[in-house]
Amino acid sequence: MKLLVDMNLSPRWVASLVDAGWAAKHWSKIGDADASDSEILGYAAANDYVVLTQDLDFGAILAITHGKKPSVVQIRGVDITPESIAAQTVAALRHVQAELEAGALLTIEAERTRLRLLPLHTEE
Repeated sequence: MKLLVDMNLSPRWVASLVDAGWAAKHWSKIGDADASDSEILGYAAANDYVVLTQDLDFGAILAITHGKKPSVVQIRGVDITPESIAAQTVAALRHVQAELEAGALLTIEAERTRLRLLPLHTEE
């Protein structure tokens, strides 16, 4: 599994993910810092990345478009530094790696983790 760390997360996340055994890149090393969320999702889908972000817009885009890829991992909380939440994030990623490789939206919060398989369906 390859992980693409969004601009709203510290580049320090890359080292934590690589140390856990995954390939990881920070968006700042790949694309424009002002790239739209849709552009980042497009790049991730075309290059088989899972997006790691704090931004809820990625999940909203997946819901609206009924996208099947890329998977998105949303980290939510007050302290989203790798020093604070990397161990929990790595454990969650390992637990649902197969689902993320197939297409999923994973939300990691301090007290819980939620997984939704893609494509997402909005309630009408």
